[in-house]
Amino acid sequence: MRRTSASLVAGTLVAALAWASSPSTPAVALDPSVGVADLTQDLNQILSDSRLTIARAGVVVKSAESGEELYATDAGKLLIPASNTKLFTSAAAAETLGLDYRFATSVLSTGRKAGKVLTGDLVLRGTGDPTMLAEDYDALAAKVARAGVKVVTGKLVADDTWFDARRLGNDWAWDDETAYYAAPISALTASPDKDYDAGSVIVAVAAENGKVKVTTTPDTGYLKIVNRATAGSETDVLIERQHGTRTVEITGTVADPYQEWVAVDDPTAYASSLFRESLTRHGVKVLGRTVTGAAPEGARELAAHESMTLGELLVPFMKLSNNIHAEILTKAMGRKAADQGTWAAGLKVTTDFAKANGAQVINMRDGSGLSRRDGFSPGSIVQFLSAVRGKPWFDTWYKSLPIAGESERFVGGTLRSRMAGTPAAGNVHAKTGSLTGVTALSGYVTSADGEPLIFSIMLNQYLSGSPKDIEDKIAVRLAQFSRTKASVEPVELRATDPGPAGDLECSWLKPAQC
Repeated sequence: MRRTSASLVAGTLVAALAWASSPSTPAVALDPSVGVADLTQDLNQILSDSRLTIARAGVVVKSAESGEELYATDAGKLLIPASNTKLFTSAAAAETLGLDYRFATSVLSTGRKAGKVLTGDLVLRGTGDPTMLAEDYDALAAKVARAGVKVVTGKLVADDTWFDARRLGNDWAWDDETAYYAAPISALTASPDKDYDAGSVIVAVAAENGKVKVTTTPDTGYLKIVNRATAGSETDVLIERQHGTRTVEITGTVADPYQEWVAVDDPTAYASSLFRESLTRHGVKVLGRTVTGAAPEGARELAAHESMTLGELLVPFMKLSNNIHAEILTKAMGRKAADQGTWAAGLKVTTDFAKANGAQVINMRDGSGLSRRDGFSPGSIVQFLSAVRGKPWFDTWYKSLPIAGESERFVGGTLRSRMAGTPAAGNVHAKTGSLTGVTALSGYVTSADGEPLIFSIMLNQYLSGSPKDIEDKIAVRLAQFSRTKASVEPVELRATDPGPAGDLECSWLKPAQC
């Protein structure tokens, strides 16, 4: 049964300050029954949508200043959060690792150098940097060459021991194994683009002179390409890596250029192959084969690369809802807190932090929300979002959230095409979440009176027709909320085409950018 709650008190604070600042506006005497009752009625009406008849809907709205609960239905029920899980992972990372945290990738030598010959092994050691590009591995290889090394008599050792060897998260679907949004996790990995989709390669096809040409970004021989596609009058092509292999099979017809992001089978082997190819280009020959292992004590550093800061990484991570960033940060937290780069250690850090900041109904199985066994209550999410407002890193973290109706990808993110032209545009800062039959939206909005509100909307188990517009209607209504005005005219949401992504977050299907 749906329960609504509206606390009717004699006064409230009207906020005009930034979200990160402490409340200091003097109280204004208002009739609290004006506006709050209308809000309750309107949200009940929005949630009476027939698509939710057999679904589960949890919604909580609170004043950020007073903690007053303005609306609640199923506030304490455990619901699937999808990518709302990243709210907890990102905040815990900011708290545990710090906004200045950087991932390091280094090249070490285990032997002695005599002239241009290095007698011993060359070690490539990673700590999980999801922003490493092929050009970054090339820059490391160039530094090795500039150090005067032309021949390595030993092996190329890929040291990914900063994290454990477990590659895939709890409960991840086996048929997502080749999908870039469920790429395997390793302390050594590489991204094909500056969205930093670690552990994946972009495979592109184009029709040229009656044939189908295949290219990859980065240009790499790591994948085995089996091209069975033909040039045709339309583009109807499937680009798919075969389960558990490096083989990408391409079938169908190609008229217009098309590309697909494909997860690699082994990110450590992939990254070390990029580095080895770069060494060859720079005239450095490694006589031994490529193996995995830990760098020995006393190995000497020849070259190093540092990532952008965590504060900077939060933007592509949160705006584009990057699953791999979430899982890498989870293992990085485990490594820092318990010297164990594992999901178990990292999830304990996040869970402990979440519980210490108001999230009492919580079950975390991964850092991204890809698992369907992740569970939070909307009440816990709101309590958590309220608690972190006082953190020193809050302003940076808040700015990393997607912003409704802002068309720039790295501003609006997964909300860039939603709520445009409404009072919520440029106002709502919130994290989206999408799985089949699951959608969520949780974050912050400023009311028409300038009062900061915190909300969580979690809709589960609907069968057809994405109810994201229900989330949008609620968010817009909160942006219109006034304690002094009896009612508001409803805003007509612009019709949006969900495109090929359907119910899924648009960032999950790369050709259909948000």
